Amino acid sequence: MDGRQLDHLRVFHEVARALTANLELEPLLRAILSQMEEYFGPEQWSLLMVDEEANELYYALHAGIDTENIAELRIKMGEGISGYVALTGNPLVVPDVTADPDWSVFARQHPELHLQSIACLPLRHSGRTLGVLQLHNSKLDLLPDASISFLRVLCDYAAIALANARYVKLVQHLTITDDCTGLFNARYLYTMLENEIAADNDPRVIPIQPHFSLLFLDLDHFKAVNDTHGHLVGSRLLAEVGGVIKRTLGPNHAGFRYGGDEFVALLRGLDKPAAEDLATRLREALIRTDFLSGEGLSLHLTASFGLATFPQDGDTLHAIIRSADTMMYHAKARGRDQIAVADSESLASMPAPKTSRHA
Repeated sequence: MDGRQLDHLRVFHEVARALTANLELEPLLRAILSQMEEYFGPEQWSLLMVDEEANELYYALHAGIDTENIAELRIKMGEGISGYVALTGNPLVVPDVTADPDWSVFARQHPELHLQSIACLPLRHSGRTLGVLQLHNSKLDLLPDASISFLRVLCDYAAIALANARYVKLVQHLTITDDCTGLFNARYLYTMLENEIAADNDPRVIPIQPHFSLLFLDLDHFKAVNDTHGHLVGSRLLAEVGGVIKRTLGPNHAGFRYGGDEFVALLRGLDKPAAEDLATRLREALIRTDFLSGEGLSLHLTASFGLATFPQDGDTLHAIIRSADTMMYHAKARGRDQIAVADSESLASMPAPKTSRHA
């Protein structure tokens, strides 16, 4: 066995060990690509991922590329070298660009790339292109033919890593998401609150957003919807409510289905006045919406809201949840369709209900 074959075996061993030791995508890909970089020595290399919704490629990992803002760069499918390979699913290997009539023209049109050789291979799994590996100037003309086959095997490994990461991400998403509404579930609420409180209590961390508020809301008279229209319609209604909550909160905050027709919003970085403003917008959005109009119904909803702010209304996980829940019951007791905002007098005058789920 010659030295090159021994190198192949060593790299295979390192890559296989990486695949079995870690399911985190970035360190896994870096482990694979570091072996590729050591073996082929390209001047530039990049791993581009396919964004299937946008029909574009974006740079996930790269080395030797000095383009500014490369993380924001997007390449259309079919555009350039990587776009061509991603669209066709066919590898492109050009050991000497000057000897290729088509790609020599491309190289002259893009002198900033300093192209001498091209190796661009698709990362495919189950018939789909997940990404593209691109190597520039690897001295491919000096490597034996078996090296290209070896590079393809490394791409297969990388494709397996991408597919595994997708499955892991899907499983993680399913474990934290309510399947009816698309919001996060109650289990994940506790996880997120623990993280918020831990960061606030860590003396090494200077919080960028020192406040957060918690908003509980319970749909008014939702049982009547189930009794009149059935549970299937009720489930569809909850799904549309989840959509209203998600759109109103936006990307900086998080919505949860807590159980039944009860929802929670984690309002990150919002003190009481700012949180009350957002709660008001959510209340008004629910009132304005014609629910299930696409199914021939035009249902209108109101909700009872309870708002509490960390840490003044509760400085532990269970205390802040209990405060927001208690204020929601205040809103119900006052006639529903309103926002009850926590203060010391309100929290003292009405203890959490005996059926409270909070320790």
